[in-house]
Amino acid sequence: MCRNITPLRGLQPEATDDEIRAAALQYVRKVGSISKVSTNTREAVGRAVDLVAEATGQLLAELPARKQAPKTDPPLRRMAKAEV
Repeated sequence: MCRNITPLRGLQPEATDDEIRAAALQYVRKVGSISKVSTNTREAVGRAVDLVAEATGQLLAELPARKQAPKTDPPLRRMAKAEV
């Protein structure tokens, strides 16, 4: 698995739409070998992120609960904790 994508299944509280979209963006950037979204790639990346985020949300909703929470928080939660 990509080292930059943090597991979202089993988070308490559940993963937010923003966290799902952030993970989708990381996935699309990794698969597309895109280090930075440019004006040339913005539309294609945006469409791909929408599709991946939708599929991810559906997957998380359909999977059974985890017995243990992930070992690390997603980046958006880590940033929020650092700001406090």
